Amino acid sequence: MDASAVAGCFRDKSILITGSTGFLGKLLVEKILRVQPDVKKLYLLVRAPDAASAEQRVLSKVIGMDLFNVLREKYGLPGFQSFIQEKVIALAGDIDYENFGLDDCQADVLSKEIDIIINGAATTSFYERYDVALASNALGPRNACEFAKKCPNMKLLLHVSTAFVAGTQEGLLLEKAFKNGETLRAGYSVDIEAELELVERVKSELRAAKGGSIEQLEKSTMKELGLKRACHFGWPNVYTFTKAIGEILLGQQRGNLPVVIIRPTMVTSTYQDPFAGWIEGAKTIDALIVAYDDQAFPCFIGDRNNIIDVIPADIVINAAMVAMAVHWNEKEQVIYHVSSSLQNPLSLYDLEDACEDYFSMNPRILENGKALPNRRPYVFKNLTFFRLFLLLVYKLPLEMLHIMSLLLCGLFSRRYNNLNRRFKFLMLLASLYAPYAFFDGRFDDTNYMSLRTKAKMENGDDSIFNFDPKKVDWHSYLTEVHVPAVIKYTRREKAGR
Repeated sequence: MDASAVAGCFRDKSILITGSTGFLGKLLVEKILRVQPDVKKLYLLVRAPDAASAEQRVLSKVIGMDLFNVLREKYGLPGFQSFIQEKVIALAGDIDYENFGLDDCQADVLSKEIDIIINGAATTSFYERYDVALASNALGPRNACEFAKKCPNMKLLLHVSTAFVAGTQEGLLLEKAFKNGETLRAGYSVDIEAELELVERVKSELRAAKGGSIEQLEKSTMKELGLKRACHFGWPNVYTFTKAIGEILLGQQRGNLPVVIIRPTMVTSTYQDPFAGWIEGAKTIDALIVAYDDQAFPCFIGDRNNIIDVIPADIVINAAMVAMAVHWNEKEQVIYHVSSSLQNPLSLYDLEDACEDYFSMNPRILENGKALPNRRPYVFKNLTFFRLFLLLVYKLPLEMLHIMSLLLCGLFSRRYNNLNRRFKFLMLLASLYAPYAFFDGRFDDTNYMSLRTKAKMENGDDSIFNFDPKKVDWHSYLTEVHVPAVIKYTRREKAGR
C-alpha cells in the first residue's frame, strides 16, 4: 500500500469530522483536501447556533488559516474558493449530544451519506470544569459511536485520544484498551452514570444554597470537582481522566464497528507538511521556550535526564490516515501510540541545549540596544523544594507588600490582589504539570511501528505520509523549526494583547 493507495481510500468518500477547529483537526482537513481532491464531501461539525454561523466559523477558524496557503497557491484564490464550496460543508451541531444535536430529519439524511467519522473534538485543559470535560471527552466519543452505527456505509470510526490516558504510570505502557470501569487506582472502578449524577447533584446543591446567579461559583466548584475526581481514580488531571472514560465508553458501545484509536504524546509544530513550523498555541514543553525568550523564570521543575515524549503534528496526521487505510472496514478495534520515546528519545537537556543554541544565534535585543544574555534556569528535581523557592522568592515579598498596603490604607491592594492571583495560578500550574515533568513511563509502540509493515511503506517513498519518528533530527527540528515557530506565535499573541 503506497501513498497513492492510502489517498485512494478517501476518493469519493464522505467524511464527518468533529474538532475541525482544533490544532490537529485543521491539519487533517487540509491534508485530506490536498492529497485527495476527489474526496466527495467533508462535513465539519462545529458549535454554532445555525447553518450560516457554522459556515462563517469554518471559513474563519479553519479554511482562513495560513495552513491552507499551499492549496490556495495550487488553485489560485477563485479556484480555491470554488473547491472549498464544493467539498466542505459546515454543520451546526455539538458532539455533547445524541445525533450531534441535529434534528431527526437532518441526522437521517446525513447518516446515509457518511462513510467515515473522525472524532477529534475535545477539551484539552488540565483544569477544565468536570461537567464540560465529561460531556466533550467522555460522552462525545459515545455519541460519535452511536451515530456511526446508524450509518449503513460506515467504513471506520477514528478517535483521537492521548497517550497520557496512562496517567503517571512507570515502565512500558502498552497499546491496550481499558476494561469496563477500569481505573488507575487499584481496587477502584468508575461508573460514568454515577459521575454524571454527582455533577448534577453538586450543581443542584449549589443552586439551592445560593439561589440566583452563581455562575462563577459553579465554574470554580466544577473545576475543583474534576481535579478531585481525577485524582481519586488515579489520574493527575481531569483531561486525561475523561479521555480515558471516553475510550471506555467507545469500547462498550462499538459492537462490530471498525474503530481506530490514535493516542499521540505531546504534539508539537509541523515537521514538514504542508510546511515546517505551523503551530497554534504554546504546548506543554513550550513553557521552557517561552521562558528562555523572556528570561522571566529563574527555575523550573523536572529532571534534565528525563525523556520528553513529543511528536510533530503532521506525523500524527499521517499515522492516522495510514491507519485508516490499513484498517478499512475491519471489524475490530486497534490502538496506536504515536510516540517517539522508544525510537528517537529527546531529553529535557536536549531541549535546553536547542533553546540555548537558538537564542545564541538569534539574540534578543533590549531597548538599550544590548543583547539579552542567556541563562539556563535552575531545574528543581523535587516539587516541594520548587514550591519552597517560590514561597521565599515571590510569596514572602508579596506578603510584605500586603502589610504595607494595610498600613497605607489599601494603597497597594489592587496590585497585591493581581500579583497574588498570578502567584496562586503559578502554583496551580506547577501542581498540574509536575506529573509530566517527572514522568518516567515509556509508551509501547509495537502497533505503531508495525503499521509501516502493514502498509508496506518501509522500503518505499513514504514522504507524503511520513510517520517515522526516527527520521526527525531533534536538534535541527527544534532550532530551525519548532523554537522559532513558538517564539513567533507567542510574540504575536503578546502584541495582540
